[in-house]
Amino acid sequence: MSFSQALSGLRAQAENIKVISNNIANSQTVGFKTGKIQFADVFAGAGSVGLGVNVAGVMQDFRSGDLENTGRSLDLAIAGKGFYRLEKANGEVVYSRNGEYNQDRDGYLVTSTGQFLTGYGLSDQDDPFSEVIAGGAPQRLQVPPDDMPPRATGQGEGEDRGASVIYNLDASTSIHDPGATPAINDPGILSGTVITNDPDPGDTAPIQFHFSSSYTVYDSQGSEHIITSYFTKSAENTWNVELAFDGFRAAADVGTPDFTLNFDADGQLDMTADPPVPITDGEFTANGENPQAVDLTFAAGDFDSIGGAADLEFTLDLEGTTQFNNTSVMNLFTQDGYTSGTLIGVEVEKDGTVNRIFTNEQRVEAGQVVLANFLNPEGLRPDGENAWRRSLDSGEPILGTAQTGIFGSIEGGVLENSNVDLAQELVNMIVSQRAYQANSSSIGTQDEMLQTVINL
Repeated sequence: MSFSQALSGLRAQAENIKVISNNIANSQTVGFKTGKIQFADVFAGAGSVGLGVNVAGVMQDFRSGDLENTGRSLDLAIAGKGFYRLEKANGEVVYSRNGEYNQDRDGYLVTSTGQFLTGYGLSDQDDPFSEVIAGGAPQRLQVPPDDMPPRATGQGEGEDRGASVIYNLDASTSIHDPGATPAINDPGILSGTVITNDPDPGDTAPIQFHFSSSYTVYDSQGSEHIITSYFTKSAENTWNVELAFDGFRAAADVGTPDFTLNFDADGQLDMTADPPVPITDGEFTANGENPQAVDLTFAAGDFDSIGGAADLEFTLDLEGTTQFNNTSVMNLFTQDGYTSGTLIGVEVEKDGTVNRIFTNEQRVEAGQVVLANFLNPEGLRPDGENAWRRSLDSGEPILGTAQTGIFGSIEGGVLENSNVDLAQELVNMIVSQRAYQANSSSIGTQDEMLQTVINL
């Protein structure tokens, strides 16, 4: 008699129960992947009867688990292929699908077990507001806690620096000429007041206009300033513009336009006039690069509200301004300045970009998450703590960023659940239990046969 076949079956099913139990135990583990035992029969020599069964290995099922919304900004899920690249405190690199991250006291993004999330960081580690440059060796991602310094309007980068405004000025507005004799009766004229310094600081003076609008700009110290534009139609297709800075306008300048807007017969800002935007005040000059823009300068020495900040200088782009027979209105305003800001949160975009959110409503990149993939993910070796190590069977890691090539997107505020099918695992356990009992019965049967032989 030989008990080896049945014993091998008992050992194999015992291992199977371990794998099934491990799956069930991790059914709520974020990013866990189901294991499935693989059996192989055993033969020796030229014998026609097998010697039982052997455990060939445990295959990992890397199918994606269901995504669950958590609403927490540092809960991340990979929708598609890829693994997070993590670095242990000792520098060892492991890979994971678990996207539960926190910030440690130094601002690094870490797992609950202290593994560091890696990616592409800032180009200058000494400048918390330097650019993020993708490429090179991944590093531990850190979110600097530094406050964001202010930026004066006009100090931005690129073609859109400064301010841009689009108006429509009502073409049906009557012409107003206060110097005409006799005076032109203009029922549409409005009256207001501006702060002046004549004869004493803080005095006021009346100002007449057809339409006014205001917008906010920022100085070098992050202080807000309100610029009010007063528009008066002075001739056909011609509008005078007077500016008040924080409500202030020198008394001598009231009634004198800072610049004039000319329109053609179709109501478009006239680019053929010479100059297209005539300037009558030395502080405001035509922009040499854009004929539909003016360069504005508000000197700190002329406006007390600027205080100790630098002179406020920026380009005001008026392209798109029209004169149609419709209500006078400001249709659009943008500007590139902002006040200082304190870090209040972190969010991760679909491409893995890590953004800092500040109280001044600005978002600044702190890094970009790196993803890894393998030719044979099933060859990864489990390392515990929701991570795997690469092996000879898995091949070398292929690094990249989310939404490029084979890599999926990163979903913020979402976690990937375990892909364990609990119902299927319970069924597998019943089947394995029956197989264990059958192998036990085989031993019992052989024991009875052996006892019969002994009794003979």
